[in-house]
Amino acid sequence: MVKQMKQNFPLKYFYGESANAIKIQIWVTLIANLLLMVMKKGLKRRWSFSGLATMVRITLMYYVDFYSLFNNPEKEWEIILSEAYGDPPAPSLFDVGGL
Repeated sequence: MVKQMKQNFPLKYFYGESANAIKIQIWVTLIANLLLMVMKKGLKRRWSFSGLATMVRITLMYYVDFYSLFNNPEKEWEIILSEAYGDPPAPSLFDVGGL
């Protein structure tokens, strides 16, 4: 587990100088590692821990169902891309132009 954490959550520098700030950063790393391990156990498709961590980093800011995305990524990416590149919504009567 220590090797796994060093590879996927490198603590090259700390964001704070106090002992409390360093403890908080270490605890956040431990919690993130635990959440990824729990998520990995719940998936039907096999993922390497580093591959899963990378994919979570990439998709973290998007509103997606992680379990369906990571169990069937090809299908889910098609849906996400089709929604992203679809036609823009038609303007409504209440849209304010030029503001």
